[in-house]
Amino acid sequence: MERSCSVKSRDSIAHQDHAPAPPCSRGHTPPPLQRRSRRTMVDVTKWPLFSLMEGEELSSIRQACVFGTSANEVIYITHNDDVYVFGLNCSNCLGTGDSQSTILPKKLDFLSGRKVVSLSYGSGPHILLATEEGELFAWGHNGYSQLGNGTTNQGVAPVLVSASLLNKRVTEVACGSHHSLALTNTGEVYAWGYNNCGQVGSGSTANQPTPRRVSNCLQNKVVVSITCGQTSSLAVVENGEVYGWGYNGNGQLGLGNNGNQLTPCRLVGLQGLCVLQIVSGYAHSLALTDEGLLYAWGTNTYGQLGTGNKSNQLSPVQIMAEKERIVEIAACHSTHTSAAKTQSGQVYMWGQCREHDDFLTVSQSLKKEFDSPETADLKFSVDGKYIHVHKAVLKIRCEHFRSMFQSHWNEDMKEVIEIDQFTYPVYRSFLEFLYTDNIDLPPEDAIGLLDLATSYCENRLKRLCQHIIKRGITIENAFSLLAAAVRYDAEDLEEFCFKFCVNHLTEVTQTAAFWQMEGNLLKEFISRASRCGAFKN
Repeated sequence: MERSCSVKSRDSIAHQDHAPAPPCSRGHTPPPLQRRSRRTMVDVTKWPLFSLMEGEELSSIRQACVFGTSANEVIYITHNDDVYVFGLNCSNCLGTGDSQSTILPKKLDFLSGRKVVSLSYGSGPHILLATEEGELFAWGHNGYSQLGNGTTNQGVAPVLVSASLLNKRVTEVACGSHHSLALTNTGEVYAWGYNNCGQVGSGSTANQPTPRRVSNCLQNKVVVSITCGQTSSLAVVENGEVYGWGYNGNGQLGLGNNGNQLTPCRLVGLQGLCVLQIVSGYAHSLALTDEGLLYAWGTNTYGQLGTGNKSNQLSPVQIMAEKERIVEIAACHSTHTSAAKTQSGQVYMWGQCREHDDFLTVSQSLKKEFDSPETADLKFSVDGKYIHVHKAVLKIRCEHFRSMFQSHWNEDMKEVIEIDQFTYPVYRSFLEFLYTDNIDLPPEDAIGLLDLATSYCENRLKRLCQHIIKRGITIENAFSLLAAAVRYDAEDLEEFCFKFCVNHLTEVTQTAAFWQMEGNLLKEFISRASRCGAFKN
């Protein structure tokens, strides 16, 4: 079966020719990708980043990927299989050997001529690239060892990922926020990087510094396709079954519940169907069957599931049933959108799509201008990365900033404010909350945001964090979440976590978090649980 796109990224991608993949029968494994010789110019002019390029340069582009938090980085491949990059170069994601931004395309000589077959990127961003020869290269952000080289040093240039992959031919790659997947030509899946929610599939929540085979119920399966959400992972096996693991707080694993999975678990909601293609957005997923039927599940805040409402779906539901056969699907992390192409070439998009009407409401305008360098008058620097904001918005929305900018604090005179007591994801989520009233974090990261909300006396944000943490509680993290609730004086959350721990007492007391807890808290828990009769036979 010929795949319809030879370079795969999570968000924006263009390539020269789309041919729908024919239906496959159960048990059929697609042969290697067929390369096309037809030279059709890719239309990349809708992206402002390409506006400075000359017509001759534009006509040489065969495939292009625009990526990064603000879509400010580009990697493209020419008809001669040369690889070029340009843009802001956040976290060395351009792979040019330095940290300098560039508006002029730079050639990555090391990769040129290697015939790229799969490409993906994370939130850092970090980049994974697989070649026709089965080689896997990685570069960019590496704070959680998502480059798979056993270190946390930034990757300033493409480096061959060889650990655990010697003599393996990689055919497909996928990136979550800070974790990575690779699929080999023998149907094995390898995972590494950030593992706070089990997205590496190792059976624990310990980070994985080098590629490790995802086994358990995939041990004797031949996997044919992989995809990642921000902190979740999905795989399709040769008989069309789908398996998921990792964070599941919004139902993005499609298992019928919202409990995290530390190892692969089959989606029984797709039983009896042969899935050909699967894609993931930030926290939602789409699956396309061999009959051209489309299913969706996960978070639905922006209508990205296409169900006609904004209710999350814990199990796969069929959408677009009234349309003609679907032949290709896509999903976007950063903008929470979904797309599908029909057999006749019609393309449908839904989710957080831009309206053709230029009019925006006040709330839409605020959301649009968050982290916008063009209109911002202040920058926060967190973990070496900038967040662009507007003083007026911060003063209106937050008492902490109102005091900062009206009481002659030192920060009031600065153009860049350094933040070192909170991580970048936590502080960015806080600032984005001030613009949107929404937060979208896994429960473990929400603990850090709860700490910030407590420090800044943001009571509504504190309640939202507690809600997220409640939805994400598991046997493994329950006692850690209880400790956090006590530490941040979150009484409602503390009571919720305590009851969960008591209801699952045997399992919770066998976790590492329980026995690593500070002595006084452990004594208080045992005493309180005893008073509740938890230790009676």
